[in-house]
Amino acid sequence: MNGRRYVIIPFDQLSPEALTGVIEAYVTREGTDYGHGAPLPLETKVGQVRRQVMDGRAIIVFDAEIQSCNIIPQQDLPPDWHG
Repeated sequence: MNGRRYVIIPFDQLSPEALTGVIEAYVTREGTDYGHGAPLPLETKVGQVRRQVMDGRAIIVFDAEIQSCNIIPQQDLPPDWHG
């Protein structure tokens, strides 16, 4: 892993079910902020994050230390991770 704690997981290498599972786990995680106003349905949140992942605005990463996936904004990746 070249000393990195995180590994980028290309979304298109996940099965549709696995991708949905990662996104659902992310959007239902406590502390995920969707702004003020009425709560959004799970399906809406999943759709929004799926679009961000598919168009490259959000990246799926695997944290090797805690053995867990997360989704982070593309601009938050360290500069040497951008391809």
